[in-house]
Amino acid sequence: MRTLSSRMTSKGQVTIPAEIRAELGLKPRDSVQFTREGDRIVIRPMESAILKSYGSVRSVDGPVDFRKLREEFEQGVADEVMSTMD
Repeated sequence: MRTLSSRMTSKGQVTIPAEIRAELGLKPRDSVQFTREGDRIVIRPMESAILKSYGSVRSVDGPVDFRKLREEFEQGVADEVMSTMD
């Protein structure tokens, strides 16, 4: 087992070594969870509540066709521009 270390700042902050961030898949602004397991503290990426519940609620109107929605929006913008040119 490899040991890595980091120094705590006066504000109680520590830098998670890059090797561990990469292994855990942590990116800037991600949240982490600390859990006490006996005499150890375990750090894990915190699961997003939004991502955790993704897909659990169905749309009332059915699936959205984003290409069609974008085309309709762009056509609306084009029509508005053309009406101001008349």
